[in-house]
Amino acid sequence: MIKVAILGAGIGQQHLTGYRALPERFSVKTICDLDPSRATAAAGPESNIQIVTDMADVMSDPDIDLIDVCLPPHLHASVVIQALEAGKNVICEKPISRSLAEVDQIQAAIDKTGGQVFPVFQYRFGLAFAQLTALCDAGLAGKALVASAETHWNRESDYYTVPWRGTWKGESGGVLLGHAIHSHDILCKVLGPVKQVFALTDTRVNDIEVEDCAALSLRMQSGALVTSSVTLGAAPDTSRLKFCFEGLTAESGSDPYTPAQGAWNFTARGATRQDDVDKVLATVPAALSGFTGFLDAIADAISGQGGTEVTFEDGRRSIELVTAIYASARRGKLVQLPIEKEDPLCSGWLPS
Repeated sequence: MIKVAILGAGIGQQHLTGYRALPERFSVKTICDLDPSRATAAAGPESNIQIVTDMADVMSDPDIDLIDVCLPPHLHASVVIQALEAGKNVICEKPISRSLAEVDQIQAAIDKTGGQVFPVFQYRFGLAFAQLTALCDAGLAGKALVASAETHWNRESDYYTVPWRGTWKGESGGVLLGHAIHSHDILCKVLGPVKQVFALTDTRVNDIEVEDCAALSLRMQSGALVTSSVTLGAAPDTSRLKFCFEGLTAESGSDPYTPAQGAWNFTARGATRQDDVDKVLATVPAALSGFTGFLDAIADAISGQGGTEVTFEDGRRSIELVTAIYASARRGKLVQLPIEKEDPLCSGWLPS
């Protein structure tokens, strides 16, 4: 039984639902939030979860095995390091940091303490993603040709009444860091690392500091070409992914926040037969989805049976891609990955 403390009762409430779906693996002991009434509401009536307002109470509790960081982005890296130094394993909401330099600081803390850090990318957990993985593992997909991602969501002015949102200081970035990062994680999980990025970004929807629209062109190390269209000015919210391989095409539905859970279309092409595709699909068992699947994989990893969990390296890759996107958008040119350590944006992309 892994005993958990959740820091932050906003998105932390959704994490709590995931933990409660796995009662044989996790027990949430504590929720910490500066607003105790919000934490109490998240815990629900007749809950035995302890409510505290001071993170020090969580860090010093010897019963806590895992700290789940659901705080504003500018706090992530420092709190993750503090939790590692307290002897805890850590889950951290996206983004795990505000720079590659902070990623390196977290890595140093991991190396020093032996703790584990799991970035939150729950969108990749669900039956459809398991089916795509099975088709690739069976050799039916073949070479990746092109892919596309759409993150077309709607965020109006009321979304930004939370003081830290829409600001460089509080949110540390815009739609690329807090929204499209999920689709980009899936693209990289399926296609591997990014080699080149060209990006255009703009603030076109709301009167905020950070970007809320973007158009990206990526070349993967495999040679596959990828486009990503991003906005917070769509109606309604939709997310869509499409992968064109030499042996098949895989296309998601439009569910905005659960792309791996909806029904996907898998269509054979070339030498691949549809019957072979359908046979593989029929063998894929039901998969835990969203936060439940994400947390179940973490429990496996903590118990030494890992392999499907989101790794710290996945989180680093996401931050390096964000760094490259901001570098390309600001410099107006193609950016190569990996990013050189001498690049000034490695220390942070926040405007001076």
